[in-house]
Amino acid sequence: MTRRPATPLPPLEERRRLREAGSLTPDQLAARLGVAIGTVRAWESGRTTPRGRNREAYAKLLAALAESPTRTGAPGSAPAGGPEEPDAAVVAVGPGKTVSGGRRGRAAAKPSAFTQAPPPSSPFLPFSPRVPSWAPPEEEDPLGPVSDLTPVQAFDALYSFCAPSLVRQAYLLTGRRDLARESVERAFQLAWERWPEVARDPDPAGWVRAAAHEWALSPWHRFRPRHRRPEPPLSDASDRALLKVVLRLPPSYRRALLLHDGVGLGLPDTAAETEASTPATAGRLLHARRAIAARLPELSDPRVLHRRLAELASTEPLRTAGPPAARDGCERRARFWTRFALAFVAVLLGTTVLSLRTPPAGHEPSVPPGETVRDVPPRVAPGPLSEKQRKLRAKLREELLHGPERLAPQPR
Repeated sequence: MTRRPATPLPPLEERRRLREAGSLTPDQLAARLGVAIGTVRAWESGRTTPRGRNREAYAKLLAALAESPTRTGAPGSAPAGGPEEPDAAVVAVGPGKTVSGGRRGRAAAKPSAFTQAPPPSSPFLPFSPRVPSWAPPEEEDPLGPVSDLTPVQAFDALYSFCAPSLVRQAYLLTGRRDLARESVERAFQLAWERWPEVARDPDPAGWVRAAAHEWALSPWHRFRPRHRRPEPPLSDASDRALLKVVLRLPPSYRRALLLHDGVGLGLPDTAAETEASTPATAGRLLHARRAIAARLPELSDPRVLHRRLAELASTEPLRTAGPPAARDGCERRARFWTRFALAFVAVLLGTTVLSLRTPPAGHEPSVPPGETVRDVPPRVAPGPLSEKQRKLRAKLREELLHGPERLAPQPR
């Protein structure tokens, strides 16, 4: 008799994140599973592990929360709580099938200021669906297998899907056109360099987006001479005012505002991408909204702020170099560093061989230890004094006792 394998569960941090993303409290989750609230907290903290039917029910509920289209942090809602809004983007999953959110399937978002749909020739994106690896096995996808693509074709499709929106996002983060293009190019060059890792990532677009944002917000750009020159201002006064207020925010607050109110990520996803806790991300988002509302009161509504950010990102005609340029740049950099490493190793080996082949011309022996020198007269005591020396000795002794005559005051 064989034992049935245990149903896989997500990591501890993922369990709590999925519950918060589904807007469920520990009490509500415990009511759904029919267990005590302390049991749910013990499962999330790792003190205990669910077993049997409770484990299967818990795993199915978490899998349903992972595939749920509800977005707790959509633009226009508060960072924590608030009324639910319908999804801003509808994605196509195969011919004639649509779902909202980003559930299973080869999804392609509708074009907007921050997203762009893939070309019509490729109905499916060339990367794997965003399904948790710990989710229970499901039935075979009725859409059938996706057509095989070469790495170059998959990279080109990812570039065409993400680059137009990423360059606009980088412009909102930096306010510099050249730096925005450079950030996107460097992100895709890094993605091509690590393509096996990116191709297997559950969210390749998020991987590239995080790389582009990190490069754009790097503090080392301030030391580059070309980035010290001021950028040409925008033509519209309201756009200039909004961009100025956004750029005055700290980089972490700016990024949280862009991901949540601009791109439309939920609060847990924004916190995960910025590598911060959910409360810290909520605080950054609220601070950024208050700072913008203080200077631009008409943007106090998150919906209006989302629309204005999209309009601001679309004002500048920012274009990228294209997928071949990104691949060629990555390959040129790889060839350069490979040749540099080989040249360094060759110089090191040549120096070692030269030092071994060319020793000194003659051998200089070391100085031997010291030896006793012979035929030197020994030190002896002085002999008897002469008559003259004896008289001098007697005179010195007499003067030592009596001393010479001294001057003394005479009384009057």
